[in-house]
Amino acid sequence: MAETLQFTPLIAQNLKLEHQAVRNVIKLLHEGSTIPFIARYRKEMTGSLDEVAIQAIQQQTEHLEALEKRKKSILESIASQEKLTDELAAKIEATSDMQSLEDLYLPYKPKRRTKATIAREKGLEPLATVIMKQEATGIDQLASRFINPEKEINSIEEALAGAQDIIAEWVAENPNTRKIVRENYHHTAIIRSVVAEEGKAEAQVYQQYFDWSESLDNAPSHRILALFRGEKEGILKLKLEADNEHNIYRLNKLFIRDNATTADLVEVAIKDSLKRLIVPSIETEIRNYYKEKADQKAIAVFAENLKQLLLAPPLGSRRVLAIDPGFRTGCKVVALDAQGRLEHNDTIFPHPPQSETKQALQKIKNLVNAHKIEVIAIGNGTAGRETEDFIRNIRFDKDLTAVMVNESGASVYSASAVAREEFPHYDITVRGAVSIGRRLMDPLAELVKIDPKSIGVGQYQHDVDQKDLQQSLSQTVASCVNAVGVELNTASEQLLTYVSGLGHQLAKSIISYRNQNGPFKSREDLKKVPRLGQKAFEQCAGFLRIRGAENPLDSSAVHPESYEIVEKIAALSKLSLAKLIGNKDALKQLDPKSLVTENAGIETIQDILAELEKPGRDPRASFETMQFDRNIRNLSDLREGMELLGIVTNITAFGAFVDIGVHQDGLVHISEMANHFIKDPNEVVRINQKVKVRVLALDIARKRITLSMKTTV
Repeated sequence: MAETLQFTPLIAQNLKLEHQAVRNVIKLLHEGSTIPFIARYRKEMTGSLDEVAIQAIQQQTEHLEALEKRKKSILESIASQEKLTDELAAKIEATSDMQSLEDLYLPYKPKRRTKATIAREKGLEPLATVIMKQEATGIDQLASRFINPEKEINSIEEALAGAQDIIAEWVAENPNTRKIVRENYHHTAIIRSVVAEEGKAEAQVYQQYFDWSESLDNAPSHRILALFRGEKEGILKLKLEADNEHNIYRLNKLFIRDNATTADLVEVAIKDSLKRLIVPSIETEIRNYYKEKADQKAIAVFAENLKQLLLAPPLGSRRVLAIDPGFRTGCKVVALDAQGRLEHNDTIFPHPPQSETKQALQKIKNLVNAHKIEVIAIGNGTAGRETEDFIRNIRFDKDLTAVMVNESGASVYSASAVAREEFPHYDITVRGAVSIGRRLMDPLAELVKIDPKSIGVGQYQHDVDQKDLQQSLSQTVASCVNAVGVELNTASEQLLTYVSGLGHQLAKSIISYRNQNGPFKSREDLKKVPRLGQKAFEQCAGFLRIRGAENPLDSSAVHPESYEIVEKIAALSKLSLAKLIGNKDALKQLDPKSLVTENAGIETIQDILAELEKPGRDPRASFETMQFDRNIRNLSDLREGMELLGIVTNITAFGAFVDIGVHQDGLVHISEMANHFIKDPNEVVRINQKVKVRVLALDIARKRITLSMKTTV
């Protein structure tokens, strides 16, 4: 722990945060506290840092721990070679980034047999040393002494060439060399692409890159990923081009002395080193750097989209008729109760080729009446708009709302082990329809059952580092789940898994305990769950809700550790807990500062009072419905200049995709999102936001729709 805390000053400086706050976060993380718990219930210790700042501290801590581990390994390796000096050890210990550390280690790193290794085996290192010092005269005469046919050195030229191979390696392994060339690539590199195989079916997608070049440092992340994908698929050839003359000039200044006698030999070795050893290595490093940078941007975009999707407004507990539309195979219909339980399923065939419209209409009306349906959810996939029209033309005995639901990922859920376990006696079509209905009722509770990568709101998600992507998306889901809170007695195993302090095994234990003993009556009952210890209870309790619990605080976000504070507040107010909760007038009369204790600072007191005012409040927005233009169903119905309402389905670094009800999302490029310049599409739109768009261009053959959100004068 002490070793980790030593990083506090550096992390505080890097992130521009208070020293004590950083130290406390590192300590809490080390003790097993989760990011949501620290952000919500340890504000006094962190200065009210949010999850983003806490996560940044965690990432920097992990990076520095890895750096220290690598330093130790490198020091041991060099020491085992008996080449570790005090000066070198000091340089290694002072290094603060992994790349500089590896540069220092490079000369001592075990390597395969190289041209320089072979030259050393021939005894040419003394000659290389003399040439590198650039002081000797009569170098040919000196080189002649190294001629040895037994060692395959048959001439002065071969002796000098071998010595230059050694010099080339010295140049390549010099940290200053790598720094010079690396910086030059960052400042001057051009990425150039040409077509490699135009005939491939996928080639058309990359047509704009068949002869393309731009500054690597200025290339946007999505273009970097597109170019690398095109190269991986064999359609594009990529090449990095930097100012090589500048490299030679800088390296000559670094290694060649004025009026040196062997300068020409050293210069030849430098050029050889640059071409054969340095450039290939640095180019690989640079490609990896920009790929990682593009990955991070793409992952951040995906995480933000996922967050917006998970926190989409829920319909809430309503009785829903959910429809998974289809033509030939019909529309699968399921009736769900207010808790999302399946009550009935059926299939209707209102569309061609069967066109059993009357029978379908009667079935829908019967199901609506029999199951007291309040809302109808319709998947937005194939036959979605046609099914929406069919439903809206039915005259029901009461007002019913019909809502189009984005069904991305529903098929993934319906074929999953989770769905098979929940509905072992139903086929995938029934499961898919259930998922559509539940997604309307509570997007968060349903979407956690699906691998986040399958939800369809990413950007080049299959091209980025999959481990980093999975970690980021899991953290995003956990953040959303804990921000909303979870109803303990109805939550699925998948939802409980993301609750602070739980995880998969404890979630299974909670479900098992609930099945065996019935609903939890209090948060204290959690301590009876096998393997759920005090630390796990501390981390999870505040995020779990028990509706109708004997203690009303068990249905709020007030942590059990603060119940005594609330009881004190109730006593001061001369009210029972039940009458205090939600009593704005009584709560406003309290002075938060007077309630501060040694264990509960002003931040905690303010959070408690806010929660008591609106207990268990859902941070998500209120649900709203939206209808597409009923005259627009297919691409062929669109015309340039049309103005339509749409809903944002995906956001990328280069713009946003908008569903306008024609089974093909249109793209609003970032340049068409506002009348003023913007850097980030999230400045303008959010996932599931209703927007007004104008059709700019259509490419029906390629199924491409170009849209604009700019207002016309």
